[in-house]
Amino acid sequence: MLNNKTILITGGTGSFGKCFTKYVLTHYNPKKIIIYSRDEFKQFIMQNEFKDLNKNNQLRFFIGDVRDKERLNRALEGVDYIIHAAALKQVPACEYNPGEAIKTNIHGAQNVIDAALDSGTVKKVVALSTDKAVNPVNLYGGTKLVSDKLFIAANAYAGAKDINFSIVRYGNVAGSRGSVIPFFHNIIQNGGRELPITDYRMTRFWISLTQGVELVIKALEEAKGGETFISKIPSFKITDLAQAMLPGCKMPEVGIREGEKLHEIMVTVEDSATTYEYDKHFIVYPQIVWSNSKKPQPTGKKVAEGFSYSSGNNSEWLSIEEIKKLLLTVDFEK
Repeated sequence: MLNNKTILITGGTGSFGKCFTKYVLTHYNPKKIIIYSRDEFKQFIMQNEFKDLNKNNQLRFFIGDVRDKERLNRALEGVDYIIHAAALKQVPACEYNPGEAIKTNIHGAQNVIDAALDSGTVKKVVALSTDKAVNPVNLYGGTKLVSDKLFIAANAYAGAKDINFSIVRYGNVAGSRGSVIPFFHNIIQNGGRELPITDYRMTRFWISLTQGVELVIKALEEAKGGETFISKIPSFKITDLAQAMLPGCKMPEVGIREGEKLHEIMVTVEDSATTYEYDKHFIVYPQIVWSNSKKPQPTGKKVAEGFSYSSGNNSEWLSIEEIKKLLLTVDFEK
């Protein structure tokens, strides 16, 4: 479905944007992939990294900020699909700069929605969400919750236009900057023999960048409007991760950090009323449907009342040996 299509990725020089671009250029023949971001140096680096894959000149680099609606309008000329990955994501940075987080994560989301609706060509918009948007305990999560609601509600404004908006949600990608795996890796590389654990009960989901990209592709293929796609992925205990990375190490418990949760939550009990289970994913359908003609028709199995999906109550768990094998596949972000 991506063959001969023009795709724009906001925040396209990030780890997701690079992985998505590589995946699409490898598996499809798009007309264009437009990398929309505000950092010229990162665009320069990405251009060089993709020289071999870009032999057909399908990549375009467009400097712009999601805060700038006029620039977005210009960038969306002839675009078929938008992947919205741009955001301020570092929890402490958002806490200390709340106004900036709101401008990018909320106002920027609304700008993408408005520009897509006004473009006349955009057919599908998929926005990247996060577990932190579920029952948020920090400002970053709060802004992403609002962003999610904006993208779902955007379907109400589509009218007769052939356009829909959907969301994909996952937690920290294995090896991503600021997450626990590179934190432990850095301690080990510097000769550390202890790995601090914030709370011995803590768990996380394991998802790779490629799995995140595949979930976005699924949303592009299947979304009718307003759905939130969530992959079924295994959980692991942070203590098991520590033992997989540094067998036999001491693990002092140092206390949970501000804005941190014990478990990554993807589906809440309240969401269970409109959540359906599929073979490899869940879909949370919108509670409010604005057009019967565009109403999503679930084909999966309705989850039980009171169902929730978190890294703490998952049915699939990684052993220490399984974690060791997966660690060999992790590409640590620079």
